[in-house]
Amino acid sequence: MPQYLLVAHDGDAPNALEKRMEVRPRHFEYARRMKAEGKIIVGGAQLSDEGKMKGSAVILNFEDENGLQEYLKNEPYILEGVWASYTITPFRVADLS
Repeated sequence: MPQYLLVAHDGDAPNALEKRMEVRPRHFEYARRMKAEGKIIVGGAQLSDEGKMKGSAVILNFEDENGLQEYLKNEPYILEGVWASYTITPFRVADLS
């Protein structure tokens, strides 16, 4: 199953962190559902030198590109403008067993 690395950056607006915190409950609800369905392998926040959230990184797992696009179309951080930009790269999680 294709895997993807999503790296997202929050906007530079002075209220970017406030916006992130406002949308965060909806983002977590969606992420938990995607994790339960096996669509998210792992994810988390990128931090500034001061330890403040400034973006995200997520490893995703979808049957095909259509599934990925459906995920992106419904991601609250995208819909509500928290992520100012993001990149998606094909990825393969290493089997370290």
